[in-house]
Amino acid sequence: MAATYRIAEAAALLGVSDDTVRRWIDADRLAASRDAGPAQVDGVDLARVAAELHEAPAPGVTRSSSARNRMAGIVTRVLRDGVMAQVEIQAGPFRLVSLMSREAADELGLEVGARAVATVKATQVSVDVP
Repeated sequence: MAATYRIAEAAALLGVSDDTVRRWIDADRLAASRDAGPAQVDGVDLARVAAELHEAPAPGVTRSSSARNRMAGIVTRVLRDGVMAQVEIQAGPFRLVSLMSREAADELGLEVGARAVATVKATQVSVDVP
């Protein structure tokens, strides 16, 4: 059975308002069925729109990278000690935490309110289903 989502669920997954999802449905950008009860957004179409919304930002000074998971956001917290720094980034609905050398954090100018792009490259990623 194909997954479907209520408008509020779709909006939360995309990080947009319910009204934005409704406008996209009205503009035929997002498929929805209105059989009985509230509108249901098609899961496959929702995935397509999510991928379009969150295309990777330009990689910066490098020509290319093997990492595909780049999330642009804002630095919300930086904890530094003598050697290490813990940097928290809010990228849409996602909170990402990076541990790096203090020297790297200082060189990048990472402070609360700074724009940053978190690049995730992992050999193992856990996936949970709610």
